[in-house]
Amino acid sequence: MEVKDLKPALIWQCFDEITKVPRPSCHEEQIREYLINFAKKHNVAYKTDDCGNVVMTKPATPGHENAPTVILQAHMDMVAEKNNNVQHDFLKDPIDTYIDGDWVKARGTTLGADNGIGMAACLAAMIDDTLVHGPLEALFTINEEIGLEGAQNLGKDMISGTMLLNLDSEDDGEIFVGCAGGIDTTAIFSYKKSVAPEHFSYYKLSVSGLLGGHSGSDINAGRANANKLVARFIWELSQKFDIVVNEFDGGNLRNAIPREAHAIFGVHTDHKEYVEKRLAEYAAEVANEYKATEPVVNIELEAAARPDFCIDSDTSLALIRSIYSAPHGVYAMSRAIEGLVETSTNLAAVKMIEGDKIKITTSQRSSVESCKADIAGQVEAHFQLAGAEVSHSDGYPGWAPNMESPIMKIASEAYEELFNVKPAIKAIHAGLECGLFLSKYPQLDMVSFGPTMTGVHSPDEKLNIPTTEKFWKHLSRVLTKVAEL
Repeated sequence: MEVKDLKPALIWQCFDEITKVPRPSCHEEQIREYLINFAKKHNVAYKTDDCGNVVMTKPATPGHENAPTVILQAHMDMVAEKNNNVQHDFLKDPIDTYIDGDWVKARGTTLGADNGIGMAACLAAMIDDTLVHGPLEALFTINEEIGLEGAQNLGKDMISGTMLLNLDSEDDGEIFVGCAGGIDTTAIFSYKKSVAPEHFSYYKLSVSGLLGGHSGSDINAGRANANKLVARFIWELSQKFDIVVNEFDGGNLRNAIPREAHAIFGVHTDHKEYVEKRLAEYAAEVANEYKATEPVVNIELEAAARPDFCIDSDTSLALIRSIYSAPHGVYAMSRAIEGLVETSTNLAAVKMIEGDKIKITTSQRSSVESCKADIAGQVEAHFQLAGAEVSHSDGYPGWAPNMESPIMKIASEAYEELFNVKPAIKAIHAGLECGLFLSKYPQLDMVSFGPTMTGVHSPDEKLNIPTTEKFWKHLSRVLTKVAEL
């Protein structure tokens, strides 16, 4: 069976089509064209704004024209992550999906169910003539994963509804009514090239196999950070011997916990035996430390050729020390909502860039604006002490929970009517676009929900088939209940 053959038919057919359209963040041209062609094919009215967002509209089912207008919302882009041994061009290649029991997965890459299944639900609602609903708008935003660009720059009068259903959550049976705000902090090290010393043994130290995951929803899972594991071993050596560093590369995206990293470094040949023996011990220690959260931890050391250059010694040490000691993970838990991470930071990526510079990307989240500023400030101060130039993104606001929300009550009642269980009402530590929508359209009443997904933002991403059917039924019931107001 293929994905397009799953039931309910419409949502899975739309999702299958979406997986065939390349749509990495910052490159939504092809998926935007697909959406416009979809609207034309099905005679659905649509409009776009200068930013590249798309809105489709559908008249109410006859007799429900006076119901509140509901906005269905999803983002176009997907996180483009793949395993190192996989050949895949996210700008050209379709996602290679397959069914594994109750799950839809992708071979070696992110699946893009975040937020492809939300887009599919929006499209299915636009063309399903059996739905009973009031006036509908479907909003598709660009570049949510890197900077919430579409929500930041949503055109004036693009939407008119008063209730918004954000279809970008990942847990069946949970309705979200709040989210964290976020900001990125970037540190830039400038280095001078020095001659790689003779009589040194050079190595490539690699960490792979980690689970990684979403830097919001998975930050409290106790998973390892590949960047820090690489830096930790080299820092330990630097406390005993002179070390030189040629290269450091780890992680990719600001909102993904880094799964893989490597560095090329050298120590005097006299210490070769110690380094290789210590690596075996270190790998065992790390595997034991993370045995409850990381099924696979690959730490490998292989001989490398003497490089053309090394980073100057002061910068090498500052780089290794700062990565090793940089804060990463949960900083504070909420005192208002049990189990909710309030504040966190993610040491996301380390990259060598042009101009003899090294770029370190981090991201901070908090449901309290002052705490978001505080943790970003601490990360800034940390890298300033190491001699880096530090800057921040503009950031985005959180979404404060409204426990009297009418659409929350409707969504909760609809779920209980369908499945005979009360859904959990929660806030999420991940960032959603809702805070930005609210800042532009203060009249909006919003909730967020979706089917169960795991491993998002990593090649382990998978979408649960039974809860996708529940998601569609829930969405349909919510629309019907609003139509009957």
